[in-house]
Amino acid sequence: MGKRIAVVGTGALGGYVGGYLAHAGHDVTLIDFWPENIEIIRKRGLELDGVTPEEKFTVTKAKTMHLTEMQDLSRQKPIDIAFVSMKSYDTEWATALIKQYLAPDGYIVSLQNCLNEERIAGIVGWGKTVGMVASLISVDMYEAGKIRRTVSKGGDKHTVFRVGEVHGRITKRVEELREMVGMIDSAKTTTNLWGERWSKLCQNGMKNGVSAATGMTGTDCDRNDAVRRFSIKLGGEAVRVGQALGYHIEKIGKFEPELLARASEDDKAALDEVEAILRPGSNTNPNPRADIQRPSMAQDIIKGRRTEIEFMNGYIAERGNFIGVKAPTHTRLTEIVKKVERKELLPSAALLGG
Repeated sequence: MGKRIAVVGTGALGGYVGGYLAHAGHDVTLIDFWPENIEIIRKRGLELDGVTPEEKFTVTKAKTMHLTEMQDLSRQKPIDIAFVSMKSYDTEWATALIKQYLAPDGYIVSLQNCLNEERIAGIVGWGKTVGMVASLISVDMYEAGKIRRTVSKGGDKHTVFRVGEVHGRITKRVEELREMVGMIDSAKTTTNLWGERWSKLCQNGMKNGVSAATGMTGTDCDRNDAVRRFSIKLGGEAVRVGQALGYHIEKIGKFEPELLARASEDDKAALDEVEAILRPGSNTNPNPRADIQRPSMAQDIIKGRRTEIEFMNGYIAERGNFIGVKAPTHTRLTEIVKKVERKELLPSAALLGG
């Protein structure tokens, strides 16, 4: 018998991964708290799109559930693998909700931004907690039941999915997960989940809030000199905090962590090297959807939703204060994004000196 899979949170990333798995024949139940989203998926399927024609298809094999229908799981086969793909601030209640329907050896996978494994473990225990980092994937749900990927697949150039146990050992279940998501894009198991997580946090910390605060696409943020250097400052501060916390930080996109840190600390040679990579036009394989690509936090601002800024840049600043390594740029950005979120400020490059 195949594994029974539930995806709690059928937004951009949860829907993308869950949709692909269902399309491949896995037993997947998509659970969401947005009624219109579930109803549209039931009526016409989940439409997935990417940057190539092969990535455009409609998923019709996934089961669906409204949040209010989850009690029906008590009369069904238990869940073997539950992906929690909610915003960080919804992690605990979503985990508690699916916990009671897990099989005895079932477990929960954090398929999210930020470091939420500890929150999940607080509900189900460390033994039922697995992490999965989705690196440089960039997907958005632009309408109910419609998800598009706005960057190319990683393939052999970049490993997108990194699956790991919190204790760092390679187990049968993480190998199984790697094989599952490996049919979506490149995947690997990792013995360094926490280093991978912090690397992704550095990456998100440089991009998400910056785009949210300015209202600009990722490419336009990199094109603006002042905004680009603000992002580099964020990256370097995050590296220094992570190093002080003892993480072995993996490569941050195309950057070695130490190079990014030095670039943020007025090392001209390092800054020139980082900027040469960040400036639009430096990529030999330009993104065909660069004109619409926005990180998830910028999408939240457009949709009038709460952001994850406290769990991203705010978390980096808080951890920095805890360990004695200040991250003032993260503190400043957190304050600005909260004001934009509350509509006290309009998004603008000028907010970050641009």
